[in-house]
Amino acid sequence: MRHDEFLARVRERGEYRDQEEAAHITRAVLEVLGHRITPGEAADLAAQLPGDLGDVLTADGDRPTDRFGIEEFYRRVGERTGARPRTAQWDASAVLSTLADAVSGGELNQIISQLPSSFAVLFGKADLAD
Repeated sequence: MRHDEFLARVRERGEYRDQEEAAHITRAVLEVLGHRITPGEAADLAAQLPGDLGDVLTADGDRPTDRFGIEEFYRRVGERTGARPRTAQWDASAVLSTLADAVSGGELNQIISQLPSSFAVLFGKADLAD
């Protein structure tokens, strides 16, 4: 998937007004995800994302993984976007379900396995990918 196609899908799923808003939301969600998964997994995922989206995941380099739940995930996304938790949930779902379409099933399983089960729904999955 190309960079512009990724953002167009996020824009459509999130019902954002333009590509710039979709890009802003995408970067915020990926930044928070990059803190939640291990640096090695962030690098593996970054390699499968188009354009500079992967750079957002790996911007903090070799840092400790933050262990937090889904409510904290929403809070952190909202902090970056200025959204309330319910809107941050919508934003996270728009980005992460698009991410699930853009990466291999094996990579998606690796990501989801590092997260509490409550995160799977954000990727559009009830459980691990097939």
